[in-house]
Amino acid sequence: MSTDTPENKNRATAAAILPLVGGADNVTSVVHCMTRLRLGLRDRTLVQDDALKALPAVMGVVEDDTYQIVLGPGTVARVTPEFEALVEEGRSTPSMTAEELAAEGAALKAARKAKNATPFKLFLRRIASIFVPLIPALIGCGIIAGLNGLLINLGWLPTLTPALAAIASGFMALIAVFVGFHTAKEFGGTPILGGAVAAIIVFPGVAKIDAFGQTLAPGQGGVLGALAAAVLAVHIEKWCRRWVPESLDVLLTPTLTVLLSGLVTLFGLMFVAGEISAAIGTGANWLLDHTGAFAGLVLGGLFLPLVMLGLHQALIPIHTTLIEQQGFTVLLPILAMAGAGQVGCAAAVFLRLKNNRSIRNTIKSALPAGILGVGEPLIYGVSLPLGRPFITACAGGAAGGAFVGLFSMLGDKVGSTAIGPSGWALFPLLQGNHGLGTTIAVYAGGLLIGYLVGFAATYWFGFTKTMLAELNTPAADAAADPEKPRETVAA
Repeated sequence: MSTDTPENKNRATAAAILPLVGGADNVTSVVHCMTRLRLGLRDRTLVQDDALKALPAVMGVVEDDTYQIVLGPGTVARVTPEFEALVEEGRSTPSMTAEELAAEGAALKAARKAKNATPFKLFLRRIASIFVPLIPALIGCGIIAGLNGLLINLGWLPTLTPALAAIASGFMALIAVFVGFHTAKEFGGTPILGGAVAAIIVFPGVAKIDAFGQTLAPGQGGVLGALAAAVLAVHIEKWCRRWVPESLDVLLTPTLTVLLSGLVTLFGLMFVAGEISAAIGTGANWLLDHTGAFAGLVLGGLFLPLVMLGLHQALIPIHTTLIEQQGFTVLLPILAMAGAGQVGCAAAVFLRLKNNRSIRNTIKSALPAGILGVGEPLIYGVSLPLGRPFITACAGGAAGGAFVGLFSMLGDKVGSTAIGPSGWALFPLLQGNHGLGTTIAVYAGGLLIGYLVGFAATYWFGFTKTMLAELNTPAADAAADPEKPRETVAA
């Protein structure tokens, strides 16, 4: 009987990766996002990039402050706990090389941190660390909200729809608490205190409080207010730890933290964050209402470079704020067009490089994921290493974004009830200001435009004659397949 169970397969993948990153003693931290296994490493020089990229389960690698191995959605969530278990097992036996590894990698690690630890990059990483853990709940609740809306429109199961509405809305009603919890955790405070302060924002009793001549509303300030309140709580807590006697710490520190940050939140942060949140919603709607086609062109065309630079993380709070205010974010469907341009680009590369088995095999394995909105394999395995096709993929994204933006100018807004998925995986999350059929049609039209323009631009302008001659020769294919690694890109 076969023993190739999913559990065995995931453990085998983890076991294959571990020695190639320097073994358990070289791993300092293990986390994952939607598609990537993110590792903190003592000594980067011990990593065998070529062998890692050759593993069937590995779609690519990305170097940043952490070493990121792209495994794809679903897979990464199953491989990570197996990898963590193997790391712990590897550390259970005392090793004589741990100190040597730490000493050998100290200089390299310090240099890399100095290079990547700019204030702006650190800010974006922290934003991602706060909001990325919330994405699975946003996706699940968003799909349930979409299903509930469909049932209501069709008049089906009227006794069930109130229950579905409660299930879909519960998380969003308390999202500020989760943001406060993760913010405090990320900034070095006590997570539960951050959550406690952020909970003030959604407490119904704030409706009895006047601030700046206005009566507060529950939820005013949203996730931005929760983030600011939790950051303030962390600073107050750290201040208390320095000055409060140890014998009184357990009583005074949490009390002062919640009291002081709570008062500032009620009589300052909620109002200010509420004004900023309202401005974000107004600004996004104005932008698409008045410059929709141009805005879509710019956003769709620049999103792939933003992803490469890690700047797309700055959009997460904006998406979340729009979802809180309007029930959906109008920006995500436009940004998703970048993935459509990438898919069209990959199809053109496949046809143009008929003699390059390596690149064509990469496209065959990565294209289904790209259609479903997971773009890293195509980005790092195909378009970015080739250079010009990355630019033509951006052209496809710009065209699709302009299409969706144009319809927004005409009054047909297309939004997503959650962040995370794109491509075809975004269809269950679509919502707009008109019927679901219109919303789906506009989004599907944008994808089609992105595919076609990305394909045409790449087919006709993605390669020079020299590139085609070099990449289509048997020698080039032999050099790339199976041993030559794809270039590792620093995100």
